[in-house]
Amino acid sequence: MSITQTIEVPNSRRVILDVPKEVPTGRTIITFTPAAFSSMPAKETQDQRSSSAPLPGGNARTMEEAIQLAEAIAADTNRKPFSRHFGVLKGVWEEDALAYQRAIRDEWN
Repeated sequence: MSITQTIEVPNSRRVILDVPKEVPTGRTIITFTPAAFSSMPAKETQDQRSSSAPLPGGNARTMEEAIQLAEAIAADTNRKPFSRHFGVLKGVWEEDALAYQRAIRDEWN
């Protein structure tokens, strides 16, 4: 038997469950899957479920899973490219940044 219900988790992260009478009493496994991962293949979703503290972007256990997670993140149409920050501070720094960095590093010796 499988029962699926979409809920909103409050900021307190406290959820109270009323189990339907069709669910037998005794030992039961309850699975939580974040909605952001519901469109991923079953294998990544299972890895998300098995982790008590998921990492940003998911918990990949193998290189293949990491590649699949990265591809899923890259396919997100709402994702903004990091390159949008390129050149934002142009003209703000008055001296040569590389020369400044080398001067700071020379102080370490």
